[in-house]
Amino acid sequence: MQVKKILLSSLCVMCIMTGWAQYKKETKSKKDEKREARRDKINLLMKQEEEGELVFNKHHIFGFKMISDGYGLSYEFGKYKSNRKTTLFQFEFNEKRHPKEKKISLFDGFGFSNVVFGKTNNFYQAKLGIAQQLRVGGKANKNGVAVSAIVGGGLSAGLLKPYYVKVVDQNNVNEEFQSTFPTIIDSVYGINGAAGIFTGWGEVKFNPGAHAKAAMRFDYGRFNENVTAIEVGLMAEYYSKDVSQLAYVKQKQFFFSGYISILLGRRK
Repeated sequence: MQVKKILLSSLCVMCIMTGWAQYKKETKSKKDEKREARRDKINLLMKQEEEGELVFNKHHIFGFKMISDGYGLSYEFGKYKSNRKTTLFQFEFNEKRHPKEKKISLFDGFGFSNVVFGKTNNFYQAKLGIAQQLRVGGKANKNGVAVSAIVGGGLSAGLLKPYYVKVVDQNNVNEEFQSTFPTIIDSVYGINGAAGIFTGWGEVKFNPGAHAKAAMRFDYGRFNENVTAIEVGLMAEYYSKDVSQLAYVKQKQFFFSGYISILLGRRK
């Protein structure tokens, strides 16, 4: 009886191992087929480009931008004119911070909260622009990095949203929003932190302007449908009126900054 159990167990183990080996073989075969098909497609795209044919027609790209005086998000639609030239239609939404801003941590009885005293407005920018991208370098292989120069500009909508903090009275009952500038009234009991991004939009002031930029883009795997790129550039912005960000500092209309963007998207 014991021998039968051992033989039966061995047979089960052998069946499982045989099935697993067959499954791995089939899976590996499918992966090899996909890899081979992918290689053939890339080779075809490389050949088309060498012959002067348009490899892709358009792209959609989203980006996260780290700016020397802020941060932002972007969307880009690109229309390929040739294998080297692309027209870009771009939208950005950024926040620009004053370099002298300093967050102060205050204890309100329940915990610590961060407040920027003297801050008058959050300064946001919604930008619409058009640019030309010209490929200036890059190896013609499947993993080649395409190096492109970009020059463009457009319109900017400057949005000044009042900066408020949450405060409570001496009885710690009535909560309201107040500005840190010119002063927090004497009846305030405590500050519960900044009022948040959703407070003050009903009082936004519009400040129209224009912007221009020049950049270099490094696009990894340019024969892939998926876009993975890094863009490094400079931006110049001019607004029709002075921009108030902090009290007791000189207001200005012209801004100059550098940035780096991480770009992800898809070509078609």
